[in-house]
Amino acid sequence: MSEPTCTTAERLILHVDLDAFYASVEQLDFPELRGQPVIVGGLGGRGVVSAASYEARAFAIHSAMPISRARQRCPQAHFRAVRMDRYRELSRQVFGCFRALTPEVEGLSLDEAFLDLSADPAARTDPEALAEGLRRRIRDEIGLIASVGIAPNKFVAKLASDVGKPDGLVHVPAHGVQAFLDPLPVERLWGVGEGTTLRLRRAGLSTFGSLRRVPEPRLRGLVGRQASRLKALAAGRDRRPVKSERPTRSLSTERTFDRDLSESMRMRQLLTEMAEQLAARLREQSLETTSLTVKLRSRDFRTHTRQQRLNRPSASGEELRQVAIALAEQWWQQQPRPPRLRLLGIGARELVKSTGQMGLFQDASRLAETDRLLDAARERFGAGVLRRGLRRRG
Repeated sequence: MSEPTCTTAERLILHVDLDAFYASVEQLDFPELRGQPVIVGGLGGRGVVSAASYEARAFAIHSAMPISRARQRCPQAHFRAVRMDRYRELSRQVFGCFRALTPEVEGLSLDEAFLDLSADPAARTDPEALAEGLRRRIRDEIGLIASVGIAPNKFVAKLASDVGKPDGLVHVPAHGVQAFLDPLPVERLWGVGEGTTLRLRRAGLSTFGSLRRVPEPRLRGLVGRQASRLKALAAGRDRRPVKSERPTRSLSTERTFDRDLSESMRMRQLLTEMAEQLAARLREQSLETTSLTVKLRSRDFRTHTRQQRLNRPSASGEELRQVAIALAEQWWQQQPRPPRLRLLGIGARELVKSTGQMGLFQDASRLAETDRLLDAARERFGAGVLRRGLRRRG
């Protein structure tokens, strides 16, 4: 019985890779370098090559090569120091293009990502047109060149973009996976280094196809526990999902009222509840906020916001409550006539990973213990079963 060519035919994965990224950015920013061999890296005596333009690669220069050797091979090259801030800036722009297509983006580095377009009917209808549109947008709006591989899974998509470099687009449909893979040399398999390649070639296994067809017991004798994995990859099987990494930039909670809210005491009660909800969500994600925003929408549909930076990051319900109430009451008291609110909300901005340190107040340990009790009660009995008391002003 023949092996299936791909067990994930329902998926549509793009692998996008910016060609010679660092060197291309240098050529973009300094037009006189275009068409010239450009080498980016550490320029000191022990520096290594971080990236080389395709003009420099013609001299057998590659990343991780000592700069001294690169100078020997191509003394006429333009050697540039790494400008990481600039590369990050352009990477953010490129990833913005990715996320305009799909939220399912798994970044591998500044210049490389997987995109899952399986849920997009338009992409399934004409994936090549969509990929070409993405390449064109990156080129026209940012000035960089990307190669794209399209396939039913991550492994084949990555190989397709590599085969298409530079400035290429390669589509491997599910029915064409084996025809695409079989002629490829075994060293293109993930995890196959020089030693393994040598053993496989000595055994007459020089291509994906030959490795795919060899009995697994024989292959296990050559590569040990890697045998099953390598056979699966050679057959184009890769079940790994695209793991989108969408960092949480903000969290918020708000409430729209059927009847306009017109009592400041009720506003304080609601802000207390919202602060507890928001703080709990922050703690669940091991996050803290450094900035709190209060949102108030009045009867005439005007939206007012008040924001305050915290002295230090916090995920304490009591701390967030105090700041939120102070901001809301300040706005309330500034109104020429008693306000009537249609909506009330609070938001946490500029989030950071939790440090586990004490909060803003001297009794921070007591507040933290209260938060832990509230979290435990919420987990066991559900939200709202236990609430922090609201102290009345003297």
